[in-house]
Amino acid sequence: MRINRIILRHLKMKLIHPFTTSFGTMRDKEFILVEAIDHDGVSGWAESVAFPEPSYNEETLRTNWHMLESFLIPIVQGREIEHPGEITGLLQHIRGNHMAKSALEGAYWDLYAKKQGIPLAAAIGGKKQEIEVGVSIGIKNSPAELLETIASNVAKGYKRIKIKIKPGWDVDIVAEVRKHFPQIALMVDANSAYTLADVEHLKQLDAFSLMMIEQPFAYNDLIDHSELQKQVQTPICLDECIHSSEDARKAIQIGSGKIINVKIGRVGGIQEAIKLHNVCQESGVDVWCGGMLESGIGRAHNIAISSLAGFTLPGDTAASANYWEEDIIEPEVVVHDGLIRIPEKPGIGYAPVVKRIQERTEYEQSFLF
Repeated sequence: MRINRIILRHLKMKLIHPFTTSFGTMRDKEFILVEAIDHDGVSGWAESVAFPEPSYNEETLRTNWHMLESFLIPIVQGREIEHPGEITGLLQHIRGNHMAKSALEGAYWDLYAKKQGIPLAAAIGGKKQEIEVGVSIGIKNSPAELLETIASNVAKGYKRIKIKIKPGWDVDIVAEVRKHFPQIALMVDANSAYTLADVEHLKQLDAFSLMMIEQPFAYNDLIDHSELQKQVQTPICLDECIHSSEDARKAIQIGSGKIINVKIGRVGGIQEAIKLHNVCQESGVDVWCGGMLESGIGRAHNIAISSLAGFTLPGDTAASANYWEEDIIEPEVVVHDGLIRIPEKPGIGYAPVVKRIQERTEYEQSFLF
């Protein structure tokens, strides 16, 4: 692949419903799209999942833009790249900045699959024809509103319901949900809202037959999660604290959790996500694909990675219509009975709609090779 041009676009899309977690409320999603165009005019697309503020992790939309513009794109400019897996090595000397790296690498992966004439899922070794998906529900204004939202998503057939929790909105809320929905596959996500001082409180969640408690402790912790897992029956799922396949190996070795949430952006790209998946599969640890309120382009990459055999649990890749009045891809991502079909078209399998993208673009910059 020889790239002639890369375009960065800063987009802003309004969410249908505000999305609240333990660290804040999001009403609009701002993000970067990366478009890599080769000498034949074929485009590969990917999305940076960094938020505008450093709440989920230390990266932000602006720091990703800076890294892409000043460091990452110059490294690949003028290079003939045969396989997108090479990009990991090219960028290895740049510390951190995983979401920026992932956005660049992802565009190359989409382009590579298109040039090969195969779906991205097939290009990365995926074997599934469809994937099971769940839905992530933010903190609501009242228990009644939460129950209504859960009921709506259960009716849509989602295979798993995830609810966000935080101190003051946890055990009693889960008890209320279980009273109304005793049989659903249910998990909770704390987004690092607790500490070891809360162990006795968190033990109460064992009474509700949860699939998992996701990331209860600090975003950079493995040790305290290990201590918690020894004291609770419910599986601990690690998210923010896993940045690589090496982190996963260490977490498994010391028993920090029994499940790992894989986010392509958080670990630095598809190549590293595959390695992480392999480490977990070899150790018998379940993985699933988390979400970052992606547009359809980022959502398509999540669908592809979820086609790998080790993704044994439903991910967060809900339908486009759960988040957007109109997505920026055609067709939009749809869910039937809790399942998404893996696209059969080359690349990500969904066509970016340039007109819609331009309408939502705040700023763009081109880099000629």
